[in-house]
Amino acid sequence: MARPEYLLFDRDTKAIFWNLNRNAIQRMLDYDYLVGRSPSIVAIVAPTQSRKFDKFFYGTEEIMIPIYRSTTEAAEAHPEADVLVNFASFRTAYDVAREALNIPTIRTIAITAEGIPERLARDMAARAKQEGKWIIGPATVGGIAAGAFRIGNAGGTLENIVKSKLHRPGSCGLVTRSGGLFNELSNIIARNADGIVEGIAIGGDRFPGSDFLDHLLRFQKNPAVKYMVMLGEVGGELEYMVVEALEKGLITKPLIAWCIGTIAKHFGGEVQFGHAGAKAGADRETADAKNRALREAGALVPESFNDIPDLIRKVYEDLKAKGEIGEIEEPEVPPIPEDYDKARRAGKVRRPTHFICTISDDRGEEATYCGVPISEVVEKGYSIADVIGLLWFKRKFPKWASDFIDMVIKIVADHGPAVSGAHNAKVTARAGKDLISSLVTGLLTIGPRFGGAIDGAAKYFKMAKEKGMDPFEFVEYMKKVEKKPIPGIGHRIKSTKNPDKRVELLKNYAKENFPSTELLDYALEVEKVTTAKKENLILNVDGTIGVLLVDMFRSLGFSEAEIDELIEAGAFNAFFVLGRSIGFIGHILDEKRLAMPLYRHPWDDILYDVKRPEGV
Repeated sequence: MARPEYLLFDRDTKAIFWNLNRNAIQRMLDYDYLVGRSPSIVAIVAPTQSRKFDKFFYGTEEIMIPIYRSTTEAAEAHPEADVLVNFASFRTAYDVAREALNIPTIRTIAITAEGIPERLARDMAARAKQEGKWIIGPATVGGIAAGAFRIGNAGGTLENIVKSKLHRPGSCGLVTRSGGLFNELSNIIARNADGIVEGIAIGGDRFPGSDFLDHLLRFQKNPAVKYMVMLGEVGGELEYMVVEALEKGLITKPLIAWCIGTIAKHFGGEVQFGHAGAKAGADRETADAKNRALREAGALVPESFNDIPDLIRKVYEDLKAKGEIGEIEEPEVPPIPEDYDKARRAGKVRRPTHFICTISDDRGEEATYCGVPISEVVEKGYSIADVIGLLWFKRKFPKWASDFIDMVIKIVADHGPAVSGAHNAKVTARAGKDLISSLVTGLLTIGPRFGGAIDGAAKYFKMAKEKGMDPFEFVEYMKKVEKKPIPGIGHRIKSTKNPDKRVELLKNYAKENFPSTELLDYALEVEKVTTAKKENLILNVDGTIGVLLVDMFRSLGFSEAEIDELIEAGAFNAFFVLGRSIGFIGHILDEKRLAMPLYRHPWDDILYDVKRPEGV
């Protein structure tokens, strides 16, 4: 059945919400659940969002609401929606409303933004009337059709909505300028009568899209509305349109009216109240003049705002005594599920966590690294090695240890373009892939044969020393029991006659600065055994870093079990991963800088041995 013209909203009203304002959207859905209707929002318009939908709660169940880039697109997908809740900023709200006015299925537009230029607001209002459409606002909280539909945050909290009986229809039609006083009047009407049928806050700007009279005439036609309340204010002449309608007999239902701002006469000059339109430019625009004109035209005007409750009660009781208003059966109000975060803060719920973090915290005014605020990290000159100490090992390392870590990262940062990781990164970059994809292909080559020997060297040298193996026994053990080369021993180019400068730097630093180099000393004894067989079986960079990290963590007070856990977790290799990422990124940027073409490996560097299978 078609909705009567005098009704803007009913329990089947569907809306498009412009702007991904999660709080306002959730409040509308909470109201829907409270009154027992289906979700009123069918689409969200968010031009800058790349997501296709967002999740919200309807009661305790999650629902998905699709997101569109434009109102036109949303309206085409949801022709059942005839309301646009326009939560755009004042810079955008006019354009959003203009677009909606051109959409045939959109009948009502609520605009919350204030400060839309008056010329544009007047143009918007004129176009809406020309198209036979309704605009509520600008600068409005919206309104409520009690028990049917809620615009945005109208009515306040759900607790206030129930106390103000906005969850089910009463018998009053309410129209105000102010959103805050809309809530106040709704509560007054609920405490002194049976609540409202519908309430609209037309908005505080000087030229609203629809005025008091527009809505009062709708209420006049609505048989559910038995009497009306209008709250005007100082400034403008909208109330005089109501005066004229009363004089012409267009409004016959009891109308309780009051214009706030009567205090203005006690000030020395013109007073600008909260709303853009709340300023009297002439005596005729004062609250006193309007209240006097309304009273003379037949409206029920109290002596002061404080007398409004008594007047509402009297009108309600008179209509009830005449039989025009019956008893209202109060519906059962379902318990409204509390948002988890709110309930948790109030100490009402507990839930086990899925993740644990012991190294950083981003919940306060600034993030902390292992309890140290980032500002302190910067202001006190923490090095990158110090940050690694905090985030990887939960320690503030002494300077000798931080300097060693810094040296390790510098030493492993790059080893030329020919190693497998750099090669992969360069080839991927030349294929046109992005920096992250190229970096990942390089990192994926890190393992036992390339850069991954640091953990292995630390593990096996530490194990051999702890078991009391002499260097020769250790070499034989790796050969006969583990049946693998000793991690960290051997180099393709470097030898005893051509020592690796990087290894010399690491050894010299450790000898000068480490409290103890017990495992390094043991590894160097092993090196004497291996180089006696072949002079390139030296302790290489990976091996040196691995054994020195063990020595470092022992000196820092880590237990043997803690060091074993770090090795098994890959923490020692992590230094190589971090350092070599610097080099990989350098090679990737080099390829991009040089605009190198797609790489194809030369045929003459491949041994082709392709034979046709027998019988094929």
